[in-house]
Amino acid sequence: MGDGLPDLPPLFGPVFALREGGDALARAVALAPEHGAGCFVWVRAYARVEAAVVLEPEQPLAAARPALLAAAAAMADALAALGPPQAEIALRWPATLVVNRGVVGAARLAAPPGAAETAVPAWLAVGVEVRRALPPGVEPGTDPGRTALEEEGFDEADTAELTAAWARHLMTGLNEWQERGFARLAGRYLGWLERDPAQAGAARRGLDSATGDLVLQRPDGALTRRSLRAAVAEGVA
Repeated sequence: MGDGLPDLPPLFGPVFALREGGDALARAVALAPEHGAGCFVWVRAYARVEAAVVLEPEQPLAAARPALLAAAAAMADALAALGPPQAEIALRWPATLVVNRGVVGAARLAAPPGAAETAVPAWLAVGVEVRRALPPGVEPGTDPGRTALEEEGFDEADTAELTAAWARHLMTGLNEWQERGFARLAGRYLGWLERDPAQAGAARRGLDSATGDLVLQRPDGALTRRSLRAAVAEGVA
């Protein structure tokens, strides 16, 4: 079922490949009740990288939601490993992927409808979408805020390689979170997080382990918080 996808971590499977135009996260959500944890879906496409995997968390939804941040950081890790060394890779809160200051994609998260914040969800699904090539007829620089991997020198890795690399880095990140604690995930994610104008002057940045919220401590000691739950609900991620 992998149809040309390189080997994935052993806990990922079964693997389902979709044709161009498929929605990996939607398909993972549909398959989650039957196949459970590890079910992996990816899209065979030239112009974009798109994949999703089903997880079965052991924490309530509020504490498990940072799986979205793990998915975003894993894609940043994959791009750094497979892209040109001069590429500037970053994450924009909470899960937007940026290369050389241009948006190339984002991570996404889905939970069972009506899942309570304080209850352990039956499953979660995390996915990623990355633009590999600009749509036909779109000239580079038309939208300075957006770009594609091909425009930024990512010439070597194809869609399947990038998909498999994301899966491997995601598994590493999830294992570290489980075995070494939330601080490990926070450190990995914050290492990629760019500083935007709303964070100007912030002396310290951290993540709330109970919610995944971004907490900013300014030089005067004042704290501000950016809600991960709200960002996901608003479709920012």
